[in-house]
Amino acid sequence: MRHFIKETDFTVGEMAAVFATAADMKRERSQGTEKRAHLEGQSWGLLFFKKSTRTRVSFQVGVHELGGQPVMLNAEELQLSRGETTADTARVLSRYLHGLVIRCYAHSVLEEVSRLGTLPVVNALSDYLHPCQIYTDFFTLAERWSGGDVKRYLESLKGRKIAFLGDTACNMANSFILGGAHLGVEIALAGPANYAPQAEIREELSRSGLVPSWRFTQDPIEAARGADMVYTDVWTSMGMEAERAERLSQMQPYQVNAAVMRAAKVGAYFMHCLPAHVGEEVTQEVLDSPASIIFDQAENRLHVQKAILAHLSTHGLTQT
Repeated sequence: MRHFIKETDFTVGEMAAVFATAADMKRERSQGTEKRAHLEGQSWGLLFFKKSTRTRVSFQVGVHELGGQPVMLNAEELQLSRGETTADTARVLSRYLHGLVIRCYAHSVLEEVSRLGTLPVVNALSDYLHPCQIYTDFFTLAERWSGGDVKRYLESLKGRKIAFLGDTACNMANSFILGGAHLGVEIALAGPANYAPQAEIREELSRSGLVPSWRFTQDPIEAARGADMVYTDVWTSMGMEAERAERLSQMQPYQVNAAVMRAAKVGAYFMHCLPAHVGEEVTQEVLDSPASIIFDQAENRLHVQKAILAHLSTHGLTQT
């Protein structure tokens, strides 16, 4: 039994297989010819502790299109909200379901369910990591940088520079740090000193035996200079609303705007995992610019996550 809780749960070879399958699924879906049944006869739970648009819809549609039955589970509507333990919930759901997709706050929830349950677990987001998003982001860039050659997807990412501005201690920044080291992508992070990457992600790299490929600066232009892609995320994530005023004050210099994009490489892309708070972490001008590929990025969540589910299913994929 396999889980997908962090970026390194799949080898680089398995990641290449996931990307190749995602590309096939995307093409077949656009042609109306997709007939894959990796989850046929299976029921997959979607356990959500946080509100969601892209994650919920893409996984629900994805499970259905793979021949499975998606079972929506709102944590507030389960006995979890009345004190049932995560351990007991994991054991019970394992008796009903074939797999479980979890979108939560504490990363420990994913770790506990994967340890005590007897079904595959997928991290649809935690406050620590967002691996489905980072795989999607790298896939979206590889589509362009490889010239459409699936065999060159991962090769096209190596040596590239990605700039991430804002809260560089957030889950997306952590996922870029871990995913970048996994693939040999340079990650330049810029934000306030008290929102720099934390010890936990540094220790994760060490445990994984990866060579760090990231650096941190408080200068947004320095981080963006020569970048192949510029990325940002909301400055105040769910559960951090009490910090909003302080975060807005400290992170204003790290807004992605025209000046930041001019510092990046000519032809650089802009990405955002959405939803965006226009006028805070990014300007409308950048969101609407030709550099912005945010909606291709959002669409690709469906294709990449379907490929991840297929890889974890009993049918699996062939590693390349």
